[in-house]
Amino acid sequence: MALHIVVEGIDGSGKGTQAKRLSERFQQTGKSCELLSFPRYDDTRFGAAIGDFLNGRFGKLNEVHPQLAALLYAGDRFESCDVLQRSLDENDVLVCDRYVPSNIAHQTSKLDGEERSELVAWIENLEYEIYQLPKPDIVILLDLPVRQAQQLIAKKDPRSYTEREADLQEADAGYLEGVRSMYLEVAASNVNWCLVSCLDGDRLRSIDEIHDEIWRQAQIS
Repeated sequence: MALHIVVEGIDGSGKGTQAKRLSERFQQTGKSCELLSFPRYDDTRFGAAIGDFLNGRFGKLNEVHPQLAALLYAGDRFESCDVLQRSLDENDVLVCDRYVPSNIAHQTSKLDGEERSELVAWIENLEYEIYQLPKPDIVILLDLPVRQAQQLIAKKDPRSYTEREADLQEADAGYLEGVRSMYLEVAASNVNWCLVSCLDGDRLRSIDEIHDEIWRQAQIS
């Protein structure tokens, strides 16, 4: 079965760019590698519903209970089970731009204390046990402060799921701060997570610099 690598981070941290670079690097070494990006807005019914959620169709972020939001993201991956399994069976490496850890970081950041812990366990049970999604071998977390991340979000090309410059999550700095904190908390307690800082002091590191560190981590882990 393929080595399963997941690239994570808050919106604007460069996940899509770095996941694509990583996939291409593996291919250059002669390995078969597939890249999957979640949510799959244009490919699943749940993915389309996530687009509606991020565009405010179901209400503001604080008006949709995180457990209900988590169902949308988990459902998108459940619809993609066949694609995931085929990718793992037919390749040497599978790189995912976002996966189950995104659901955990984004949804549980909206809660505190026991409620947060309960939702973490609920999402893990739903996605890994009930839906039987394959667990990743390596999770690479791109860490970037929210201020710089939102500056990069403003430079993004148009996305298929929204006509806005920033969706509900991307536009809310306080929300992104909570998600970043949750990502760092999860990373600190999991040995298969690798933290890659997107800053060198106050300087935003180049795409190549970040990629080279990700590549090293992928080889070491």
